[in-house]
Amino acid sequence: MTTATELPPPAASPGVRDAVAPVRWSPVELLPAVLVALLGGWLLRPGHGLWFDELFTAEVARLPLGDILTAIATGEGTTSYLAGVPPSYNAPYYLVTHVWMSVPGLGGDTSLRVLSLLATAGGLALLTRALTRLAGRGTGVLAGLVLAANPLVLEQSVEARSYGLAVLATGATALGLVRWLQEPPRGLLLFGLAGAGMGLAHWYAVTVLAAFVVAAVLLRGRRALPVVLTGALAALPAVGFVSLAVLNGTGARNAEHLRDTDGELVALAAEAWAGGRTPLLHVALGLAVVGAFRATGARVVGVSWLVVPLLLLLAAELVRPVFLPRYLLAGLLGLGVLAAAGAMAMPRAARIPVAALLLGCSLLASAPLADRGPRERAEDVVAVLADVQQPGEPIVAADQRSATGLDHYVRTLAPRLRPDVVLPPDDAPAGEDRVWVVRRLLGGEPEPTDDDAVLRSAGLRIVDQYDFPASKTDLVLQLWSR
Repeated sequence: MTTATELPPPAASPGVRDAVAPVRWSPVELLPAVLVALLGGWLLRPGHGLWFDELFTAEVARLPLGDILTAIATGEGTTSYLAGVPPSYNAPYYLVTHVWMSVPGLGGDTSLRVLSLLATAGGLALLTRALTRLAGRGTGVLAGLVLAANPLVLEQSVEARSYGLAVLATGATALGLVRWLQEPPRGLLLFGLAGAGMGLAHWYAVTVLAAFVVAAVLLRGRRALPVVLTGALAALPAVGFVSLAVLNGTGARNAEHLRDTDGELVALAAEAWAGGRTPLLHVALGLAVVGAFRATGARVVGVSWLVVPLLLLLAAELVRPVFLPRYLLAGLLGLGVLAAAGAMAMPRAARIPVAALLLGCSLLASAPLADRGPRERAEDVVAVLADVQQPGEPIVAADQRSATGLDHYVRTLAPRLRPDVVLPPDDAPAGEDRVWVVRRLLGGEPEPTDDDAVLRSAGLRIVDQYDFPASKTDLVLQLWSR
């Protein structure tokens, strides 16, 4: 049996294209970037307002740089109502968005989402180039198109969060790895810098960095030592931010949204990647199996990319819940890569039909996104308040989410309301005849707060209510009066 140390020279290694004549770049490799830009632009077209996570990005990024750095270092919130939600694990993202919003003309809400979309498009272009060099243009372009049309990738590409930057860094890291595999030591610096960027964009992406290191070891054995060392150094910044969060007391705060899957993490991850139980789930998994056994070029990298992150997260789940679909995005890109490699490993006559089936199923799974409504309607709440509230009537945000949306949209849409806004931890004033209260619904019922007791004891009751249902947060605007 051939051992890892007995692998042939790089140019002849199994699973890697000839390093002497790498595939030249072609404009066709930009098709995935164009597709995700078009689809993402369509999703942005309705102009729905930001929801809580995105509002957090907007409110942190607009602060002075010194305030952001202080909040990161101390683990303290940036406002009174966000005291328990400091900018910790995604800290580098807020620094990037701070710089982005400092550019003249880019300070609006939509520009934050455009940043994610541009980063995703760039990441898919780099990923397409990497896979083209590794396994041929057919596999590279197909993988890029499948990922551009994927519902999980597409949804996160238009969120004002760090996932677009994570895709960008992942694509660059993959390209660095492929360059090193084909023309060492070229690509090692890119691998290290982009690998560090992966973890800084989202620390779960460190699992993909580990997967790339494993692929290098499988393909090069002991000669992969430079990649191993570079990967270890690249992981240190992300480890540093996680350690800082633990040391400054942030720890597991605001992590209640992470689920324990009871060992079903892999199945739930695949289902999330496919947008639910759709034909894409079955087609992609079937082709991924074909790719794992028959594909040339991308087989080792693709299998490592998919399997290693899932195994690491399964191990982590033994300690604490870790599952949230979008957190797994960088690792789940490997499923699209492996499925595309499987499609191109089919008999020649079947490749185009199978590739069309895979891409068609991806587009079908993403189709419901085109009709999605707003995720939160804080901007509509403020618009109504601007019409019905009289100067001097208090406007009380009863909870954290309501406060974030109210604070943001009063600042951007209706500054004249500012003197009357009451934000947590301040309670509703007891001596007023009319008080407006903004709050979110939990299970269809208003979230109870101390404001209720204060207002009732003052003799006030609800005389009018406006409902603002949405897909992420349901808000209500209540008028309390005597």
